[in-house]
Amino acid sequence: MTALRVAVAGKGGAGKTTISATLARLLARRGCRVVVIDADSNPNVALALGLECSRAAAITPLPAGLVSRRLGGPALVEPVAGIVAQHGALCPDGVAVVHMAMPAHADEGCLCSSHATVSAMLADVAGDRGAAVIVDLEASPEHFSRGTTRHVDALLLVVEPYYRSLETARRMAALAAELPIARVGVVANKLRSPADADAVSEFCARHGLAFEAAVPWSDMVLEADGAGRSLLDHDPDGPVVGAVGRLAGSLLESPQLAAPA
Repeated sequence: MTALRVAVAGKGGAGKTTISATLARLLARRGCRVVVIDADSNPNVALALGLECSRAAAITPLPAGLVSRRLGGPALVEPVAGIVAQHGALCPDGVAVVHMAMPAHADEGCLCSSHATVSAMLADVAGDRGAAVIVDLEASPEHFSRGTTRHVDALLLVVEPYYRSLETARRMAALAAELPIARVGVVANKLRSPADADAVSEFCARHGLAFEAAVPWSDMVLEADGAGRSLLDHDPDGPVVGAVGRLAGSLLESPQLAAPA
């Protein structure tokens, strides 16, 4: 299999960061060399991965000078591995994390170059067998309008079982359909009952969306956050980790991601 590149999107508060971090570490435990790109201008995924607060705070955003403009689009000026080693941090299970951008000052302009850097990293890592890149996206459609996610193999739309969250996923799926993303699916999170799962499943069927995974509600997620720990360390045998583990297996077995014979 070639590199697995997954973007995780959805409405704010849906649980994208918890899903991204847990998925990343479980993929690492299955033998993947995992890099997580925190593509939120308010980055938090390093903490969710289990990195200590002081080390997470020391991570600096990827600099704009990593990308050059070429005929085929933005391209990196150095290998992905070198960028990760220089600008990232190593988390539990060997997962590396980098930050796309975080505004240092008010009124300093757009993050265009940062989007270009993430897009170029995703493009350059494509042929790296055994690598997996997880992009934890901001709760905004800007990543789609800028084409930041055009090089991912799978887009996971994390939803909660209520209308506004589902509508956000539907709108994002419509934008993603205009990009060459092989697999777009919904991850239903924070499900408290079978009725919640049925509601998400019905919405997906009505709008032609793939229902990728059902993740139950767990107080352990809140407890882990309050304790400043990763969910995987706090509740390794819990139902949320189990559901994300099944999702990891499904992604690795996807026929769209299998190497050609």
